[in-house]
Amino acid sequence: MKILALDTSTEYCSIAVWLDGEILSREILAEQRHSELILPMLRQMLGETGLTLAQLDGIAFGAGPGSFTGLRIACGVAQGLAFGADLPVIGICTLEALAEAAGGNNVIAALDARMSEIYHAAYTKTVDGWQPVSGPTLCPPQQAPLVRGRSWMGCGSGFSMYGEALRTRYDGCIKHVIGDLWPHAREMIQLAEPRFAKGLGVDPADATPLYVRNKVALKEKER
Repeated sequence: MKILALDTSTEYCSIAVWLDGEILSREILAEQRHSELILPMLRQMLGETGLTLAQLDGIAFGAGPGSFTGLRIACGVAQGLAFGADLPVIGICTLEALAEAAGGNNVIAALDARMSEIYHAAYTKTVDGWQPVSGPTLCPPQQAPLVRGRSWMGCGSGFSMYGEALRTRYDGCIKHVIGDLWPHAREMIQLAEPRFAKGLGVDPADATPLYVRNKVALKEKER
């Protein structure tokens, strides 16, 4: 299969190509320049691989949770490219991509969501892939969903920002933490490939970001 994946959910902008089992990827610290950088990165990657959009079997994107603007950029770019080339799309959860990157079998993924909150999910790896123990949610680190067992790995910027609070919350459960880990198109394409192979891609019109937080800005009385 030949698949393209892109992610703009955090400060980083990343793309990846699955070329018959081989993965090629790029990333850049974009900060607020995702919309400026993503298309040139895509053109460069396709040029290096010699692929055209018409030769792809599908496009995956980082669906969220993450930056509101970043999620809209990724979804919009994936839809636009897929519409033009008549391709299916698949949105990949950024927290599941973190779990894939972490390398363990029991992973608590947490991204800094600002406003003293985190995007959180916990996964266990099975023969059928990652199974959520607790699905994507928004919460203060002190109220993160609890897990059973003592062989968990913690990963993501949520642990970098709120490591002490999360270690206290998961006292004795977490054996290892990788705080400097970000969602990346490289892991998203690994998660997307078997789903495309099973025919689980959707029409571009049905692609939607995964918004966990309903409001970005709170009024003073709501804080």
